[in-house]
Amino acid sequence: MQGAWRIGRLFGVDTFVHWTFLIIPALAYAASMQSGGGAVWGVVAVLYVLTIFACVLFHELGHALMARRFGIATRDITLLPIGGIARLERMPEAPAQELLIAVAGPLVNVAIAGVIFAGLTLAGEELVPVDVAPSVGVFFTSVFWTNLVLAGFNCLPAFPLDGGRVLRALLAFRLDYLRATRIAAAVGQVLGVALGIIALLSQQFVLVVISVFIVFAARAELRAIRLRHAFRGVRVRQGMVTEVRTLAANASLEDAARALLAGAQQDFPVLDGGRLVGLLTRPLVVRGLATLGAGAPVSSVAVRVPLPLDPDDDLEQVLARLQEGPAIPVVEHGRLVGLLTADNLLELQMIRQARSESEHGVAGEPATV
Repeated sequence: MQGAWRIGRLFGVDTFVHWTFLIIPALAYAASMQSGGGAVWGVVAVLYVLTIFACVLFHELGHALMARRFGIATRDITLLPIGGIARLERMPEAPAQELLIAVAGPLVNVAIAGVIFAGLTLAGEELVPVDVAPSVGVFFTSVFWTNLVLAGFNCLPAFPLDGGRVLRALLAFRLDYLRATRIAAAVGQVLGVALGIIALLSQQFVLVVISVFIVFAARAELRAIRLRHAFRGVRVRQGMVTEVRTLAANASLEDAARALLAGAQQDFPVLDGGRLVGLLTRPLVVRGLATLGAGAPVSSVAVRVPLPLDPDDDLEQVLARLQEGPAIPVVEHGRLVGLLTADNLLELQMIRQARSESEHGVAGEPATV
């Protein structure tokens, strides 16, 4: 994710924090100072925020580790001001697996609350936050209740929150995955709008941001599932561009700029003696011209392609890779045969949908545009 800093690797999962996350501790400190709490309460407020986000991180690790049990890797975990996101390589379509992955996160928060409860009970502390001088008991009491709130909020059936994924998994036991996603996404958008209205009326602006995220994330995931189902059983060769302009490794960035201006192609495979050695994208061309000059070879800025596609690869399985980066070269027997681009896949999807509607129109009612 752009704008995110890598902070480490936990249980084999790269962990990042987005720069906007720094706004939350700063706001917590400023709010504490403005309310007259003083510097001590300000430091406590910052520590509290960092502790809660550590709990959020463990929540996301709960998803990641449960997914690992089913052979699903996690690309990374990113902490944002509104929470955390664990990006799995794929989501299982087996309802039982998705159910367990979804509930693993909230269960981590419940487990953290349970450990704190045991500690507070042994220490003789009350489980009611008291606004008095800073103390260890008050601090962990607040963390205890916050973890329960996090678990409860994530269990709301507002897709794509954990509760929404549980709802989809339960629906998928009886319905096909696409229809289950459609229903869960509709419920999530309705609840997201309702949450946004309540948040606006109560002036809880962080909840307003979360409600907007829920609505748009539900739509985005539904589109992604529709795309996956549209390409189920389709091979890469059916969706790749075969008329591809390439650049020689010793070509200049000026040559690359002319190629950009000459047509609609924006990503260029770079070849050295017919062998694929990299991929040159439009941003790389612009950045290279600004830093290295027009005479620099394209090989100096082109990115390596770690895993080119094979024409017989399952298109559904490579969609995630395409959504996260530039076009992907397609290589057969060591020779470049095509380029897989997001734009071409959208065109393929529209064509397949139009053909499907036409076939239904022949069998029943006339197809309409």
